[in-house]
Amino acid sequence: MSVTFDVAVIGATGTVGETLVQVLEERDFPLGQLHLLASEASVAQSVPFRGRNLRVKALEGFDFSQVRIAFFCAGEVVSEAFARKASAAGCAVIDLAAGQGAPLVVAEVNPDRLELLQAPLRVGNPGSIATALALALAPLRSLLDLEQVTVTACLPMSAAGRDAVRELARQTTELLNARPLEPRVFDRQVAFNMLAQVGTPDTAGHLALEKRAHLELRELLQLPLLKVAVSCIQAPVFFGDSLSVSVRSGSPVDIEAVCAALSQAPGVEWTGNDDYPTAVGDAVGQDVLYIGRIRAGLDDPCQLNLWLTLDNVRKGAALNAVQSAELLIKRLS
Repeated sequence: MSVTFDVAVIGATGTVGETLVQVLEERDFPLGQLHLLASEASVAQSVPFRGRNLRVKALEGFDFSQVRIAFFCAGEVVSEAFARKASAAGCAVIDLAAGQGAPLVVAEVNPDRLELLQAPLRVGNPGSIATALALALAPLRSLLDLEQVTVTACLPMSAAGRDAVRELARQTTELLNARPLEPRVFDRQVAFNMLAQVGTPDTAGHLALEKRAHLELRELLQLPLLKVAVSCIQAPVFFGDSLSVSVRSGSPVDIEAVCAALSQAPGVEWTGNDDYPTAVGDAVGQDVLYIGRIRAGLDDPCQLNLWLTLDNVRKGAALNAVQSAELLIKRLS
C-alpha cells in the first residue's frame, strides 16, 4: 500500500489557498485526509476537490496532530499565531508567509536546503518576486560574477488579495460606463493607471515587499552581500508578475552562454530572441517562469538585462509550496 499524508491548508478560501488545493489535485499528491481551514467568517464555505465540495472548518481549535503537513496560506499574522502550534503537534509546516526564520526553498534552486532541516520540519516559501529572480539567476551563477540586481516589479491586483481584484474590475466597469469612480481598496484610481508603490512605505521610503524580496533573493542565491534594489509598482492587471531586471556582473557577460543556460534551466521557459512573454498571454495558469528580452547593456558589457513574468499565485506561491512538500515527504516516509 502506498504511503499517504493527511494535510491541512490554512487560508483555504483565499486566492492562494484555493490554487494550492487545485495544484494538490493536479499533481496527484499522495493525500489521505485533506483539512481545509480558515477563519470563522469562512466556515461552511466549500472548495472543490477531486469531484467533491469539501467544507471549510475553523482554524481556531484545530488539532494539528491529525495531519502530517500544514500549508499556511493566510498571511504573516496567522502564521505567527498558529505555525508554532502545528510544529509542536509534530506537523511539518510550509509557511507561505516565510516568517519566523524558516529556511526558504525553491525546488529548482536549492532543494538541498531541505536535507539540512531538523525536526520540527519548517520550510519558508519565498514571495513571488524572489522566486522569479532566483529561478532566472541561479542557473547563471557560474557565468556571472553577480554584484548587483536592480528590479522594477510590476505587480498584479491579486498580489494585494481578492478585494483588490474586485476593485480593478469595478473601477474598469465604472469608467467604461462613464460613471463616477470611487476608490475603495486603494487611495486613487487603479484602472488604466500605474501606482508608484504597493502598500505603505517606511520612513526611508521602502516598501515591505521590496525589503522582503531583497532579503529573500540574497538567501536563495546564498549571496549575503549581493546588492539588490527592488521597486514595486501596482499594475492594472489581475494576475501575473512582470519584472524588468538589470544585473551587474564583475566581468563581461557572454549573452550566448546566458541564453544557452536559461534554455536548459528547470522551471524556466526562454521565449527566444524573436519574441517576448507577457503575463496574460503566457504566464498565467502556467507552472514556469517565462524569460525574454535577454540583452547586454548598451554601453556596458558587464550589464545583463532581462524581462521575466510568472503567475504570482500559482508558480509564485502555491506550486512552489507543493513542490517543497513533495521534497519533504521523502523525509517523512
